[in-house]
Amino acid sequence: MQPRPIPALADNYIWMLADPSGDWLLVDPGEADAVLATAGGRPPPRAILLTHHHHDHVGGVSALLRRWPGVPVHGPADPRLAGVVQHPVGDGDVVAAGPWRFDVLAVPGHTVSHIAFHGHGLLFCGDTLFSLGCGRLFEGSPGDMLGSLDRLSALPDATLVCCGHEYTLANAAFARVVDPDNAALQRRHEEAATMRAQGVPTLPSTLGQERDCNPFLRIDAPAVRAALAARRPAAASDRVEAFAELRRWKDGFGA
Repeated sequence: MQPRPIPALADNYIWMLADPSGDWLLVDPGEADAVLATAGGRPPPRAILLTHHHHDHVGGVSALLRRWPGVPVHGPADPRLAGVVQHPVGDGDVVAAGPWRFDVLAVPGHTVSHIAFHGHGLLFCGDTLFSLGCGRLFEGSPGDMLGSLDRLSALPDATLVCCGHEYTLANAAFARVVDPDNAALQRRHEEAATMRAQGVPTLPSTLGQERDCNPFLRIDAPAVRAALAARRPAAASDRVEAFAELRRWKDGFGA
């Protein structure tokens, strides 16, 4: 059951999960046209799952519901999604859709109400965790985001990371400055560069791969701490401050 990333907007992925029986669902449809072109003559999806309220993740829902009235939409219990989400969910809830069941995980940081869906070896994590990176802190604190990433990092190695954007190459450029001697990161960068040159998505990655390569999941690694201490000595002793410094560094990288 391999999830399919549908390219949309500038660099978003809408995730489509299909079963051999014909059942399917969508995650974070930021626009409708890309979905409709991919769906062709399929019957309506079993559900639409939303990770957070940003328009590039929810902007296609209204048009899709005009095409397929009655499709259930599950997403955060956030007033900004009133009228979009008919089935608000939060941490500890379970979403059932056709043959699938997903655990809902609260992962604040990028937004305060951000959630992820985990099940069947898949993690739909929106803009919390990216391949080789993580989301910007638009609403949550560094402690919030670090706690969310710690939670996701505890999932099994083989978990497929289905995130919301094709940011892998840009993230790799930063990660290799932070962690230049990481051989696994070098291999991932080279692999991703080849994939993008061929027009192939770099996603999904695996959680084991991210733990080996992603500096935001390696905040306790000596090499990452050393790089942060060289920038700001106070960042070496406290893991939340180390994470905050790493995120600040990434925010200004290449600017």
